[in-house]
This record gives sequence, structure tokens and C-alpha cells, in this order.
Amino acid sequence: MEGHSLISLCVNHFGSNGAAVAIATACTHPLDVLKVRLQMELVGQSGPLSGMGQTFLKILKNEGPKGLYLGLTPALTRSVLYGGLRLGLYEPAKYASSLAFGSTNIFVKIASGAFSGALATALTNPTEVLKVRLQMNANPGNGGVIAEIRKIISEEGTRALWKGVGPGMARASALTASQLATYDETKQILRTEGPRGLYKGGLTVFARLGPQTTITFILCEKLRKLAGLNAI
Repeated sequence: MEGHSLISLCVNHFGSNGAAVAIATACTHPLDVLKVRLQMELVGQSGPLSGMGQTFLKILKNEGPKGLYLGLTPALTRSVLYGGLRLGLYEPAKYASSLAFGSTNIFVKIASGAFSGALATALTNPTEVLKVRLQMNANPGNGGVIAEIRKIISEEGTRALWKGVGPGMARASALTASQLATYDETKQILRTEGPRGLYKGGLTVFARLGPQTTITFILCEKLRKLAGLNAI
């Protein structure tokens, strides 16, 4: 009975976090497609670079609205796995640090966030590789994700699914540490306007990360509450 309760608690814990990130990812996926296209534009060539608006209109004209959702399947898969692990591992890491060092100060929270982000990226990097490959392919043809996996493994080997894992871990480590430690510490101090107050003006600063972060945390708290879990 206790084992069943523990499994249920783990499923609710990681599932609610992953679902929150997945919904936020679905809402902001077109911006991610634009980001990848802009980053990969004129690779190895010289010439004028396009802006976000130009790239958006070009995709709509040449590929239609569906072009803005290329790679959505691996993106959502990554969100559930990476998001669930990134947010879900934070509390256990913080708890373990508390037992080891007898404190949950800001430095412990930063370390817990860095560990969670790095480990989550190391485990889910193949989904990021697949997402980017599909986002760059304007004519995906038949097969979708499965065909792309087979193509990568047959042409480049299994190790290709972990391309860029080093920079990815570094980015996720810094991102998760800054997001969760700041969110956790500030929420502990304020308790006045609630979590939404932490993101006032965010939409004017971020094109993608701001709204995605906001949606993630709000949905995460709601889903954890529905699952009978405590707030992060």
C-alpha cells in the first residue's frame, strides 16, 4: 500500500511539472521555430540576415501555418520529460542538500537548480536534437519523428543524438538555477502579489522565455494543487 502511494506521489509530482511545461511549450512553439531558423540562417555564408518578422512571413508564405509547428511532437515529448525532471528534481535535490548541510539558503537553492537542469538535459538531449532537425526541415515527408531517428542513427550513429549536450547542460544548469532559486527565494519573501507579480513586464523583455516561464510556473502550481501536492 505504501509502495503504491509512493509511486502515485512520484507520478503526480513529475507529471504535473511536465504537463505544465508541455502546455507552455505548445503555446510558444512557433517562436522556437523562428529562433532556430534565425540561428541557422546563412550558415557558412555571408549576406544580409532576416529579422523575426521577415522569417515569420517567409515561413507562412512557403510552408503555411503548419511550418510554425514543425518539430512539435519531440518538443512536447522533451517538455514532459525535461520539464518534469528539471522542476521535479529541484525539491528532492534541495531536500538532500538540507539534510547534508542543514540549510536551504539561496546558495543551496542555486546548486539544486543547477543540478536539476544539468541532469534533465543529459537525459533528454535526443529529443532536443530531433526537435531542431525537424524544425529545419521544411519538407519532412513521411515518417516524421521515427524516420528522423532512423536517419540520424544510420548516417551519424547513436552518439549524434547527444550532440550539443555539453552546452545544453551548461545552459539548463544556469537557467534552472536562476529561475527556480529566484522564484523560490522571492516567493518566500514576498507572499503579497503572488507568483504572477514576479513577472510583471516580462512580456516586454522576452519574446519567448518570459511567457513560457510564466505559463509553466502558474500551471505547475495549479496542477500540483489538483494532484494534492505542496507548492514548489
